[in-house]
Amino acid sequence: MAEQLVIVGSGPAGLTAAIYAARANLHPLVLEGMAPGGQLTQTPEIENFPGFESPIPGRTLVETMRKQAERLGVRFLADEVLSCDFSSKPKQLTLMLSGETLESEAVILATGASARWLGLPSERRLKGRGVSSCATCDGAFFKGKRVAVIGGGDTALTDALYLATLASEVTVIHRRDAFRASAALADRVLGNPSIKVIWDSVPEEFLGEKRVEGIRIRNVKTNEMRDLPLEGIFVAIGHTPNTAAFKGQVEIDEQGYIVTDRTRTSVPGVFAAGDVQDRVYKQAVVAAGSGCMAALEAQAYLQHL
Repeated sequence: MAEQLVIVGSGPAGLTAAIYAARANLHPLVLEGMAPGGQLTQTPEIENFPGFESPIPGRTLVETMRKQAERLGVRFLADEVLSCDFSSKPKQLTLMLSGETLESEAVILATGASARWLGLPSERRLKGRGVSSCATCDGAFFKGKRVAVIGGGDTALTDALYLATLASEVTVIHRRDAFRASAALADRVLGNPSIKVIWDSVPEEFLGEKRVEGIRIRNVKTNEMRDLPLEGIFVAIGHTPNTAAFKGQVEIDEQGYIVTDRTRTSVPGVFAAGDVQDRVYKQAVVAAGSGCMAALEAQAYLQHL
């Protein structure tokens, strides 16, 4: 028997969609994926999500949303979509999982995005040996040590501020002469005496054989090379939408994002919400809002089947 609504992803977009869908008696099934809660679980403090007077850990926020969904009767399955077939419609949208195959009348894609890497051979060699993409996951291993953060967006500066509470030295390396992050984050980083910034520079090589021992950087304006001694490197240069399982089934743009009209994709009955289709804002509250929109649009679609 086909599901009425399957939601793929369990971050703020997927959980909000589930909450709204459950209240509309759509009996949603949420596929949690291999990283339940998504990127938000890696954020140590969130102070701009409405409804919380004090900062709240991202993991706590996600867990609270999940409990709310469970109270409303939302079902969860710890599995991920490997491929899909949206060609037989309506009422036969097929999702191939690692453990089974599901059919659903409607689907909401809320798979978020994954960390982007530089692609250096030395980065791959030292990943997990001092190279990380998750400061909140691995920062505790670098207490009292020297670390660098690569990037200049919100993720990089948030990581730098968090690491400054643990490491002895934090260096932010950015390829431009100004941050891309929000003004509030930039001001906090530039005003933090534990953080120094190296502008107009890019990594050329991560140094060390078995563990990170340093980084070689190049000034993009002068081509001057310099080596910095380090014990840890955090790569924070953005994320790639998790859309591999949906290629060829829904329209995806050149950057990998699902193309939507509001939350409707190119396939009737298939909707997308959150960072998997958001090219601009990348905020939890925006993801949650789009999850609400997707659920309402799925509800309207199902009513007219």
